[in-house]
Amino acid sequence: MNVLLLGNGAREDALAWRLSESPLCSELYIAPGNAGTERRGKNLPLDLTDFSAIRQAVLDLNVKLVICGPEEPLVRGLRDYFRTDDRLKTVYFIGPSREAARLEGSKAYAKAFMEEYDIPTAGYRRFTADDREEAADYLDTRTPPIVLKADGLAAGKGVVILNDRGEAKRELSAMLDGKFGDASSTVVVEDFLDGIEFSVFVLTDGSSYRILPVAKDYKRIGVGDTGPNTGGMGSVSHPPFVDADLMRKVEQRIIQPTLHGIQARKLDYRGFIFFGLIAVDGEPYVIEYNCRMGDPETQTVMARLQSDIMSLLLETVEGDLSTAVIRMDDRQAATVVLVSGGYPGPYEKGKAISGLEDIQDSMVFHAGTRRKGKEVVTDGGRVLSVTSYGDTLAEALEKSYANARRITFEGANFRSDIGFDLETR
Repeated sequence: MNVLLLGNGAREDALAWRLSESPLCSELYIAPGNAGTERRGKNLPLDLTDFSAIRQAVLDLNVKLVICGPEEPLVRGLRDYFRTDDRLKTVYFIGPSREAARLEGSKAYAKAFMEEYDIPTAGYRRFTADDREEAADYLDTRTPPIVLKADGLAAGKGVVILNDRGEAKRELSAMLDGKFGDASSTVVVEDFLDGIEFSVFVLTDGSSYRILPVAKDYKRIGVGDTGPNTGGMGSVSHPPFVDADLMRKVEQRIIQPTLHGIQARKLDYRGFIFFGLIAVDGEPYVIEYNCRMGDPETQTVMARLQSDIMSLLLETVEGDLSTAVIRMDDRQAATVVLVSGGYPGPYEKGKAISGLEDIQDSMVFHAGTRRKGKEVVTDGGRVLSVTSYGDTLAEALEKSYANARRITFEGANFRSDIGFDLETR
């Protein structure tokens, strides 16, 4: 079966790695891909907002399965586009409909969904530019830290946590004035939950589901979780504090009610659900939904997933996931992300990367890279993910850090403390 994987991040490189290993995958195409994904299959120079170009590629290349890695095409309705086209509607598609993707595309929609189906989450209010005075009054009633979230997609950077009400008011005003473009035309103000975050991923055919390896990511740029949010600076799997009792609560209180809500609303959902969770005194709460796999968690999740990913995806689209078996590697996995100098602010591209040939006992998944002649150069903020196995997380992290130091490019940076908060747990 010919497969088209949409996206160009390390998430897609990790997915492409597993897909290319499956005997069920005949030809693998990645659009637009990067310098890493070209090792797994053939890159296609497609704009993922150009649905007609995607359509033509699917028809020309006899693609039978499409997997959408990033969120934007899903929020824009790519699945709906396939389902309503006479020549595409028989093509298998991994990803939810436009309406179902609002679980990620709109924070306010997701919060209302959680309220309706009694899914534990932080208290909140939503505000638009017309509600400025009411929003300011509401902030006066909140106890810092105060969480502000752009309602729409903001590339992982639309969440701000502030310790001062005055600063929160100024930031809320800036967001409503377009700091994150249309994404912050509505802002959700959330109560702060004090706990430890983790990520749970499921595959669902719309009724049944299977839980993939659990992970934890690190979003802030600086050591000790300081500085602005990024798309993610590293991840580990399996986080040791996520025990059987906590996962039982997650499944009963969060995963199952979410699937009940999807069915009750008759949402067209076949694909991944990413539950961004926080454990507060041993009780799980939902921070956010994503309608696809996360990055950099996918790198550690795919490292530990031993089941044939193609087989799982086919069972997902055929509505037969209830019989699927998830097999996981018992080892720990850890990912360290190398980023461009200046990220998540302005950064330069085109920096030559060296040391990739010196990697030992680790995997390197590419993100912001491209090939320039014989060289691989930087082409984004997050550039590379170094992922390793270990009998312990400490061992996996040690390997990833040792190899991250072997890779060099001008301005290269990475967090030196991934997993820092797990040492005492």
